[in-house]
Amino acid sequence: MVQINSNYQKLQAGYLFPEISRRVAAFTGKNPDAKVIRLGIGDVVLPLPESIRKAIQSGVDEMGDAGTFKGYGPEQGYAFLRELIAKHDYTSRGAEVAADEIFISDGSKCDSGNIQEIFDIGCKIAIVDPVYPVYVDTNVMAGRSGKMTESGRYEGFTYLPSTAENNFKPPVPAEKTDLIYLCSPNNPTGTTLNKQDLA
Repeated sequence: MVQINSNYQKLQAGYLFPEISRRVAAFTGKNPDAKVIRLGIGDVVLPLPESIRKAIQSGVDEMGDAGTFKGYGPEQGYAFLRELIAKHDYTSRGAEVAADEIFISDGSKCDSGNIQEIFDIGCKIAIVDPVYPVYVDTNVMAGRSGKMTESGRYEGFTYLPSTAENNFKPPVPAEKTDLIYLCSPNNPTGTTLNKQDLA
């Protein structure tokens, strides 16, 4: 008989963004004249610039022509795109990152969730607190945590508090850890870590 991964039952909170939507709806229902500044998922403030719109349209036209149509791209992404990213996002800023060190994916959420699969289940995890929920949830689902405690934290994780007292920059873990999840710029605080912070 097929069994569910019992680690999923350890997840306590609902997914963050539907919860934000529920709370905003409840608040605006009670306060219809309140102006709410939304900073949640999909709450963008500017339309797509013309250069992006033109590039998307060009790509659509290319895919609609049998002579220029392409199937799935290479698993690491198209070489021309990786080279342009290396040149314009890194080399132009003095960072030496080669095109073969870059891969194109469908987004950091999937990558952050999937990368932990290559590490042993017994690896000790340290997580910045607060942090984007996917880092915690994927490791809970993989079985690297104990149960959630009354404090709202999971047993088995080392939490690195990022508070006003430490300028929202996480401390070095006091105990041995194998993997440290750093989110920079941090979601939700926006704090960035520089080379000195990481030294």
